[in-house]
Amino acid sequence: MEYDDIIEQVRQTVARICTEFPGEYWREKDRNAEYPGEFVQALTEAGLLACLIPEEFGGSGLPLKIAAEIVLAIHENGANAAACHAQMYTMGTILKHGSIEQKTKFLPSIASGDLRLQAFGVTEPTAGTDTTSITTTAVRDGDNYIVNGQKVWISRAEHSDLMVLLARTTSRDAVPKRTKGLSVFIVDINDAKNSGMVIQPIRTMLNHATTEIFFDDVPVPAENLIGTEGEGFSYILSGMNAERILIASECIGDANWFIDKATQYANERKVFGRPIGQNQGIQFPIARAYAQTEAAALMVHKAISLYDQGEDCGTEANMAKLLASEASWAAADMCMQTHGGYGLAEEYDIERKFRETRLYQIAPISTNLILAYLGEHRLGLPRSY
Repeated sequence: MEYDDIIEQVRQTVARICTEFPGEYWREKDRNAEYPGEFVQALTEAGLLACLIPEEFGGSGLPLKIAAEIVLAIHENGANAAACHAQMYTMGTILKHGSIEQKTKFLPSIASGDLRLQAFGVTEPTAGTDTTSITTTAVRDGDNYIVNGQKVWISRAEHSDLMVLLARTTSRDAVPKRTKGLSVFIVDINDAKNSGMVIQPIRTMLNHATTEIFFDDVPVPAENLIGTEGEGFSYILSGMNAERILIASECIGDANWFIDKATQYANERKVFGRPIGQNQGIQFPIARAYAQTEAAALMVHKAISLYDQGEDCGTEANMAKLLASEASWAAADMCMQTHGGYGLAEEYDIERKFRETRLYQIAPISTNLILAYLGEHRLGLPRSY
């Protein structure tokens, strides 16, 4: 099949890098709430984070299929791609809608690792998933837009040089559709921090480097507007589809990790003179998690195929994220139960991965919102929100 050789090379490269960052590394980062910068740098130097950037801008020019394999392999090897996956899914907005000047200015440095694009500024405290209700504004003032407002759950902002920001440039009551009047900008985080932007970290149950951001008359160059003013909502949808597909791939990787851990332990652990995996109460949940994961992976592959062919994949991307996140959480719960008390021990890494994979029932979009989307847009049921 197409790209099989590249996929094999990518998986081998990721596995090699992950051996250099074993469980002890991740436990220490988790314990101290530290960003895994060394791991991200290793991925950057291997060219993995530039896989979607076209060759003329210093990247590999590969499809989303390869990016999905990269993050899947990272999670399958016990690591976590959350520290760097945003660079992949935010690429779509710039690649599809950015100007040639913007691509020339930013992409080569992103590909080389001189600049990090890891922040996606969309969510707000009062809007949540209702993206069209955001209140952060960007008002044109000469050669700049002046940004005011607040964002929340913006991960990696403290460890990124650039942020893709969604802001309202025309008030909601002045546009014919609520999806209009929103615009997307490339924000230089270092410049913004010197001009009224404040980043505050949020401590959470997992080491995710997430933040809250405040904008107080922050100037953003007008040349950093992506595409046409007011059309930004449609631009980020492609990025959101890529985000959900990549998160789904990570969930498949997590599920595979949990299943492998549980299977190995169930074969080795002996109680009452025989392996615990011989007992159906242990064996059947592992088998069910495996079946659930394999089924979810098929939907992930379908979503990837549609995305790479340039076809509409909103429904499939949402279903892939839904099914894969549920499969990974089921596998996590099964793995914890299989290990019993040892699953709670830090040294086994299960409790860390357990916490990490739970996130994807909530973000980047909650399970209930996906179900509401399917009910309304695919099944023709009344809008529920």
